[in-house]
Amino acid sequence: MSEEEKLEKSKDYSASNIQVLEGLEAVRKRPAMYIGDVGVKGLHHLVYEVVDNSIDEALAGYCDTIHVTINENNSITVVDNGRGIPVEMHEKEKKSALEVVMTVLHAGGKFDKDTYKVSGGLHGVGVSCVNALSSQLIAEVHRNGKIYTQEYSIGKPKHDVKEIGETDITGTKVTFLPDDSIFESTVYNYDTLSNRLRELAFLNKGIKLTITDKRKLDDDGNPISEEFFSEGGLKEFVAFLDESRERLIEDAIYIEGEKDGIPVEVSMLYNSSYAENIHSYVNNINTHEGGTHLSGFRMGLTRTLKKYAEESGMLSKLKFEIAGDDFREGLTAVISVKVAEPQFEGQTKTKLGNREVTSPVSQAVSEMLENYLEEHPKDAKTIVNKVILAAQARHAARKAREMVQRKGALTGGGLPGKLADCSSKDPAECEIYLVEGDSAGGTAKQGRDRNFQAIMPLRGKILNVEKAMQHKIFENEEIKNIYTALGVRVGTEEDSKALNMEKLRYHKIIIMCDADVDGSHIVTLIMTFFYRHMKELIENGYLYIATPPLYLLKKGNKEVYAWTDDERDRFAQEMKGDSNTKVGIQRYKGLGEMNAEQLWSTTMDPEFRTLRQVTIESAAEADRTFSMLMGDDVPPRRDFIERNAKYANIDV
Repeated sequence: MSEEEKLEKSKDYSASNIQVLEGLEAVRKRPAMYIGDVGVKGLHHLVYEVVDNSIDEALAGYCDTIHVTINENNSITVVDNGRGIPVEMHEKEKKSALEVVMTVLHAGGKFDKDTYKVSGGLHGVGVSCVNALSSQLIAEVHRNGKIYTQEYSIGKPKHDVKEIGETDITGTKVTFLPDDSIFESTVYNYDTLSNRLRELAFLNKGIKLTITDKRKLDDDGNPISEEFFSEGGLKEFVAFLDESRERLIEDAIYIEGEKDGIPVEVSMLYNSSYAENIHSYVNNINTHEGGTHLSGFRMGLTRTLKKYAEESGMLSKLKFEIAGDDFREGLTAVISVKVAEPQFEGQTKTKLGNREVTSPVSQAVSEMLENYLEEHPKDAKTIVNKVILAAQARHAARKAREMVQRKGALTGGGLPGKLADCSSKDPAECEIYLVEGDSAGGTAKQGRDRNFQAIMPLRGKILNVEKAMQHKIFENEEIKNIYTALGVRVGTEEDSKALNMEKLRYHKIIIMCDADVDGSHIVTLIMTFFYRHMKELIENGYLYIATPPLYLLKKGNKEVYAWTDDERDRFAQEMKGDSNTKVGIQRYKGLGEMNAEQLWSTTMDPEFRTLRQVTIESAAEADRTFSMLMGDDVPPRRDFIERNAKYANIDV
């Protein structure tokens, strides 16, 4: 859209379109209610709220470029080329519409149905919340040929909206500095933000999103920067997710259209893996818990593929019914719908509840697949063969599951012999350590608090579930023991991935491995298993990684532990002081090098230990990373390790 056209259309978007729903009180008192938490997740959520406003402009057709900059002081600048936030006097509030948007919670054009048909930010709380939680925020608006600005401190304007110059462009620029008295940390993670912007580029094709980090310079002395732009949208997204997997069909299956007034975009690929990787979005919000759009996708997929398979005669030799799961093995898919008034449900409010969405998605998927299967008979045969193999493997897996059930996973009895259980039976206060090796397991058993800490030693490296068929997973001794110890059921015939969470015996599952290469590999194997087969545990915040110290520093009778190289150097210097007395430094390669008392005081004592909680910020990125790290394709894994090695403790 040209600047002249935008200028013309911006006249229809004025202060009268800004509706005020609620005051800004309590945001600073209870920030977690509005942004989830005051940790790293909440900090990054501030950026998403501002970017959402720009995306809304893009969805409405007025913006095609969004720039995000991390400044040297960890402030953030977001610039778009939309219409610019209205600055005229707001009739009801008797102040500039810009000030209303920036200082009143839930005030904005997205609540006026005539201004935005669909809004990506509806799930959020608006830029005023960002303002309330920032020690400083500066808004700059290019609109009507003029530049306007207003500055705020902890949500309060420092002056009225000022006109500071002339311009021949339109758009909004927001710079904010998160309040360090609110947030646990105010340091932004470049990868977290770039992953989200990449996701937004795939979900909104034709929009250019860039990120620049002024804190880091490249080899030429310029700030590191990335640009994301997708012409193919979800088709490119699915190809990106399946980058390190072996494709079974050459091109991604793709549909884009509108059914019953609901825009639906779907893309899918089949690969040779045994995992199902389906990612669903509503108005750019990742719906981790699925919902009615995902149900519609599954219905359309199962109905159409089953009909084709039956009519082709390929199922004639199969002696049992094919189940819904069989059609989704080795499937990577992205479903994106736009809904004018989404209703979110579920534990984390990421499940779409709108019933009117199921049928349009189901119809769209059915039509897409029918056409594709007719036009690509070779690919159709490949897909049906994959489904038949999946059905045969599921039958084998059911027998293996039943063996695990009989061992006691269903009843909670018959616990593994290696498990040293705790005396408490309250899952909320119980924790289990999954410990690498019998030796470290023995030390952990001696050092633990028996009241609430259980120890489960694991022998060697558990199975790489990324490359194993389902029945092989359930036949693996270590995995069977994990299921049995946790008390969760492995799944049912209808849904082999269902966990009976009410039977879970511990609400803290802690992976404790050596701080070396082998230990890191085992951690990744165990995390892959939990991500692929017990994702609910991660989503509920039950999975943790223990952090044993890397070094023990000694000088005389004084002993100090260090968890990083920086700590080691600092503590060594402090202990040395003015004297030239040598400080002894011991590098811990394994947990077995510590005695029970040391392991307790550094790694297991709730008063002093540090546990890293495993979370899923981006399911799509997690899916891609696990398949790349644990798959067969070496080059992307090598590239990942080379890029991230500096963040890990790696023994060479």
